[in-house]
Amino acid sequence: MKEARFSFEDLKLYQKALDFVEKTYALTDSFPKSELYGLTNQYRKASVSIALNIAEGSGDTDQQFNRFLNISNGSIRECVVCSTIAKRLHFITEQEDLDTRLKLQELSKMLTGLKKYLNKKV
Repeated sequence: MKEARFSFEDLKLYQKALDFVEKTYALTDSFPKSELYGLTNQYRKASVSIALNIAEGSGDTDQQFNRFLNISNGSIRECVVCSTIAKRLHFITEQEDLDTRLKLQELSKMLTGLKKYLNKKV
């Protein structure tokens, strides 16, 4: 059977962003049910937004791709805040917060590297 793939799916940054979405969903599964439409939803939306904006921007000009990467970077920072709130409310442990921050830091560095590469091309 023939495979239908898009070029952005080969980006390591995109793959790592998808890994982070999976981690976020697993992590937020244990949040209180009262947070389903609050922090759980916001955290999940922000994590998904990282991958969505990488995908959406990849098929455009380098300048537009950079703009979408900026949006992804904002979503990374939003996830940092969600993780901090979750830790402060004791929904996650200090170790889970640290693990999350390390993954977000890695995503941020990869995103910055891609932005620098795109800016050199312009």
